[in-house]
Amino acid sequence: MARFFPLTVTDVQKTTRDAVVVTFDARDGGDFAFTQGQYLTFKRDFDGVELRRSYSICSGTHDGALRVAIKKVPDGAFSLWANDDLTSGMVINAMEPMGKFHTRIEPDKAKTYLAFAGGSGITPVLSILKTVLVAEPLSQVTLVYANRSVSSIMFREELEDLKNQHMGRLSIIHILETDAQDIDLFQGRIDGDKCTALFTYWIDIASVDTAFICGPEPMMLAIAQALRDHGLTKDQIKFELFASAQTGRVARRSKSAETTQSDTIAATISLDGMSRSFDMDKSMTVLEAALENAMDAPHACRAGVCSTCKCKVLEGEVDMVANHALEDYEVEQGYILSCQSYPISARIVVDYDQ
Repeated sequence: MARFFPLTVTDVQKTTRDAVVVTFDARDGGDFAFTQGQYLTFKRDFDGVELRRSYSICSGTHDGALRVAIKKVPDGAFSLWANDDLTSGMVINAMEPMGKFHTRIEPDKAKTYLAFAGGSGITPVLSILKTVLVAEPLSQVTLVYANRSVSSIMFREELEDLKNQHMGRLSIIHILETDAQDIDLFQGRIDGDKCTALFTYWIDIASVDTAFICGPEPMMLAIAQALRDHGLTKDQIKFELFASAQTGRVARRSKSAETTQSDTIAATISLDGMSRSFDMDKSMTVLEAALENAMDAPHACRAGVCSTCKCKVLEGEVDMVANHALEDYEVEQGYILSCQSYPISARIVVDYDQ
């Protein structure tokens, strides 16, 4: 079961014209101790329809506060409600913190981090910056932050305060799409060529131990390729995707030889120590089948981004059409994103508890 716990809102503050920072009191059950870079999944009913949305924690682990930032999304019911109607004293149901957008803190090590953020992608990156600067006093961080204009920069004052508090350890490069900059390199969009110029003139890429990237998918892909082209390994690059550019379902693979001509397959799904067997349509994802059969399987984005719906295939074969959250080794071990996985064998056995 996807366990949700009530969080009481203690403060709502604007960070830009179209984004708010929400602070919660987490004393009403659940373990809301978090690791830097993690996110919370919320649920709320809108006119009888349950919506689940995930938002990154933007506080550091030493802040003594639990905060998320929520930016307005056009036609986004949850984000519009949070920005326009959410006030102190209200209660929102949330799952415990999740996510793997982080590395282990090592207080005695002197590391060099490079972080790229685009727009609201700054939220988990801010959590990482604040935590590293306190918990790893020998480490240094460079942040490259892309926005449309100065007015759209989230946490602008907080970032400047962090830079002043940790002189010489935090460098910030703002890349603005529309507003003029004193240095031409800092204007426009981040692409491969701009990364190459940054690595040539401003950033010692050879000294970087770990790079974090969070933002729109096209920007992330371009940055990741540039980092690899300049010597970073796949293990040194950490992603947190906020939205997928995928516009529909990817073409399905050909059927397994084991698949029958029937439109249904036999499925067994385990959740919270209980197993349920039923027939499911091959056109449904594993998550859709679980929910249709009254199993409260964990989920949030349904786009293969957040990993909330992660589970393991114990028997059979599925076609996972999109994956923006699992590592290669997890896929090799049989883990899938159930919101993106379709059965292609005559029988599947799936476990959400592993």
